[in-house]
Formats: sequence, C-alpha cells, structure tokens
Amino acid sequence: MRADRLLTLLMLLQARGKMTAQKLAEELEVSIRTIYRDVDALSTTGVPVYAERGPGGGIALLDRYRTTLTGLTEDETQALFMLSIPATLADLGVSKDLRMALRKLSAALPAMRSGTEQRVRQRIHLDPTSWQPATTTPPHLQTLHQSLWDDRLVTITYRLPWDAEQTRTVQPLGLVAKAGTWHLVCRWDGDPRVIRVESIIGARLNDEMCERPMDFDLTRFWDGWCKTVQQNQPRFTATVRVKAQLCDELAHDGGRGRIELLAPADTDGWALISLTDASFAGARRRILSWGSAARVVAPEALRQSVRDFAEQIVAAYAEEE
Repeated sequence: MRADRLLTLLMLLQARGKMTAQKLAEELEVSIRTIYRDVDALSTTGVPVYAERGPGGGIALLDRYRTTLTGLTEDETQALFMLSIPATLADLGVSKDLRMALRKLSAALPAMRSGTEQRVRQRIHLDPTSWQPATTTPPHLQTLHQSLWDDRLVTITYRLPWDAEQTRTVQPLGLVAKAGTWHLVCRWDGDPRVIRVESIIGARLNDEMCERPMDFDLTRFWDGWCKTVQQNQPRFTATVRVKAQLCDELAHDGGRGRIELLAPADTDGWALISLTDASFAGARRRILSWGSAARVVAPEALRQSVRDFAEQIVAAYAEEE
C-alpha cells in the first residue's frame, strides 16, 4: 500500500508542481506527518524531492526530474475521466482502489493535459443510482466476490419466493449488477443458475477449489438469460380512453409498461390508447393514478376492478367527513 502511495505522491508533484503538505494529505487521505515521512522515503531512494518551510513553501520536485505516462490520446483521456465510481463498485469494496487509480492517471499525464480531469468532471456527470437506490449492501456480497476471485466453492442459503429456505454448495461463475441489484451466476447439477444476492441469507467459503469452465462467457450468458426472462414475463393489455392532455404527457412518460396510440383525440378531447403492463394489477394501478383523465374500455374485468377501487377510495374519504 505504501509503494502505491509513494508513486501517487511522486506523480502528483510532477503534474501539479509545488504542493503543500496539507493539500497532499487531503489528496492521499493520510496525515501530514505521513506525507513528510513519505517525502523522506522518496528522497532516500534518490528522487530529487525537497520541502520548503514557511509561508509560500511546500513540497516539490526539481524541475529536471520527469517521468511520464504516454500513449493516451486526448479523446481517450477525456473518456477515462468520464468514469464515475458507481455504488455497485463500492459494494464490492473496490471504489477506493479505482479512485486511487484515476488519481495516478491524472498525476502521470503530461502537463499539457493536466487540466483535462477537471474540465471533464465539470461538464459530464454520470449518476448511476436510481431514484430509490438500495438502502443496504447485500451482507454476503464480498464473500461471494472472494469465492469468485479464488475459484472456490461456496455454500449459500437463500430464500425461495414462498419464504422457504434452500442450502446448496455452488460453483460461482460471476456477479452481475443490473440497475443496482446484484445477481450471483452460479452452477450446480451442471447448469448455470441466477440468484438475487439480496435473497442470500448465508454464505460460507469452502476449502475446495473449482475449475472455471473455459467456454463460459459471463456477458453472453447474461444477455441470453435476460432475453429469456423478458420473453417469459406475463403481459396484460388494456384499451383505455384518455384525455388529450394526459396523452401528451404519456408520450414522454418513462414509467413501466408500453403505451401505443390507437386513435387521436376526438372532438370531445378523448384519445384511445393501448396499455401493456406486466400484470392485471400493474395496469390497474397505473390507470388509477391517472384519475378522471382515463376510462377503461376493455377488458371488462379491468374496467369493473378500477371502478370498484375508485368507489372504495371515495367511501373511505366519505367516512372521515
């Protein structure tokens, strides 16, 4: 760890010139005393670094000393600094390592590109979190990560949909974060399976090693698995009359479900749409949120269910009056 810090310190001084011990300590997340010890260590190895005390002082390298990182074009440099550190990497405990790697890259760039990082970060920001991100990190995620890295079997206990529990010893094949939700891709009885990590309530590393299949491609497997899940999802379609104003809003709606315009607004201001949702309940919930701006045309069961829910809501408020 200290060798990494010394290298980062060296490249920071090279890229930015004279820096105070306080600023270096903030960049490297260590104490000022540690910075001075590191400067002494660099000097002992022959690096021409010196410290000036007092106002206007700081730590610097002799002008003649230079080591550069080459080979990156301007466009490649900009692309690298567009990287955010998503919460999913923080879950794995590697966000600090990635942040340090980017600092080293920034510090090692030639002076002509030393301002690229700040220019990019002030112009492009990637926010990988959803509006309702997970409140906690799955407790056994790092154990699963370790089993993958070491190619070791892991015994897991996980909850089934009907609240039963299952314990199995599995061969880990990969971890996938989809929209912030972690999934374990593993194998038992010869076939790859997918388990949501949040459903795993126990995980124990085994001493037994396992040999990763040479022909297994995690990305290809995941893409195929997602397509299969998508194709097998239940679909429910309803025909709905909606106010023209609502129809305009739905054209830009990023919510779940698919909406298609069947007929434009008539002289009374009502348009006809087709709403496809994952389930009957999902379609009903969506239509109820539209209030009086929507009327179910078909199927009749949905029309009656929406009406029943609306009447229950009205009755509940009437009781409070």
